[in-house]
Amino acid sequence: MNHRDNIDRSFEGQLSQVEWDALQQAVITDPELRREYVEKRWIHALLETGSEALPSLFAGTAPAVAAKAPARPFLWLSAAAALVFFCATLFLMADRRADNHVATLIEAKDCRWAGSDLPTVEGAGLVPGTLALMEGMATIQFKSGATVTLEAPSILVVESAMKCRLVEGSVVADVPESAHGFTIDTPKMEVIDLGTRFGVTTTPLGNSNVFVFEGEVKVRQGDSPEAKHLFAGHSLVGATDPQPGQDQEVRRSEPIPSPGDDWTPVSTAIGLGRDAYVRRGDDHGPTGGHPLLMVKHTDLAANNERRALLTFDLSAFTPAQIRDARLALKMESSGLGFSSLVPDSRFAVYGIVEENATDWSEQSLLWENAGPLVDEALSETTARRLATFEIRKGSPNGLIETRSEALTDFLRLHRGELVSLIIVRETGEADKQGLVHAFASKEHPTSPAPTLWIQTAPAE
Repeated sequence: MNHRDNIDRSFEGQLSQVEWDALQQAVITDPELRREYVEKRWIHALLETGSEALPSLFAGTAPAVAAKAPARPFLWLSAAAALVFFCATLFLMADRRADNHVATLIEAKDCRWAGSDLPTVEGAGLVPGTLALMEGMATIQFKSGATVTLEAPSILVVESAMKCRLVEGSVVADVPESAHGFTIDTPKMEVIDLGTRFGVTTTPLGNSNVFVFEGEVKVRQGDSPEAKHLFAGHSLVGATDPQPGQDQEVRRSEPIPSPGDDWTPVSTAIGLGRDAYVRRGDDHGPTGGHPLLMVKHTDLAANNERRALLTFDLSAFTPAQIRDARLALKMESSGLGFSSLVPDSRFAVYGIVEENATDWSEQSLLWENAGPLVDEALSETTARRLATFEIRKGSPNGLIETRSEALTDFLRLHRGELVSLIIVRETGEADKQGLVHAFASKEHPTSPAPTLWIQTAPAE
């Protein structure tokens, strides 16, 4: 497709929709073609608006034209001078537009965007504006020299060559000496670089976290004028109060879509259901009231190991009624760790078979008293491996569903009205600051609780 010819045709409205879409994409991605398009568009517009004032070079009869031949060189010279002036103006304007760029999107492979008001193709120059990355990873090179890698799902506001604002999500910044003072704002804190490599996360629940990989940063929290200095290996977490206040209803989003008419949802918020997570070495107390269920596996920092526990009340069913089952979890941002440091991750769902191990409490469950539920390798006498699912690096916070014959059989054969599951991440990480995966609990203010969908047999 000859895009240069199509530039001229576009001014006359001669392009099909397919040709016009292809031209737009080519102009955005090719700096030379973009410059040519802007130049021709500018000249075309000026010639259109000034057409009445320009002398007609071909008006009149042939003899009349011949009679005025001596004047023609002057007319051509005037037209040429005008075009030179127009081109000079155009290039000045193009240079001025280029000067407005404060950053460049240097890498955006396998990305999905939604809600951005900036160009999202590789090589695009960025003026101040918003980038909303739904899936994948993207790298932005600021004119100051700072490089920021955006991890989905994230919303980043580019403000200048020395500043950006992370509305939601995670970024990792590499800042050379030339960009000393580069700043990343979040709703809870302002992170000012002092020549370093660091990561910043923030979640819709309001908590923000900064971790310094190398060098030093200065952090201001809220309206406090005092700044804290963080050095390599140190982190700071912004305060948050994610739980609903007293007498405040929990607001939920749209429920998980039903697989069909003969499926019944049973969430951890129904009956005697419950959910929580445990963390090795956690000294902050039980997590039964936390809005997130956090899961992580690592051989690099033992105290960062996390597992989630779910209990469902199946008192409304008899084993003979259960034909099929699936587990649904809503992914959420944990605000802890970075996706770029974890490969595509596999998770396993275990069903607890030891009767004493199912009798756990949200108010008292800790890693230290979870007994065999937190053994490195769950034994068959404690739990049975029922299903698996995968979360790819840079995946959006969507709905995770898993099903298997083993899960259905486990529910059919399980004794008692309460059934408990364990969620374990089996994939490790390359760095101890790797991502902590999270799912909405029954206390989450907007997302649905973990849900078992049960397909029942028709009544006889």
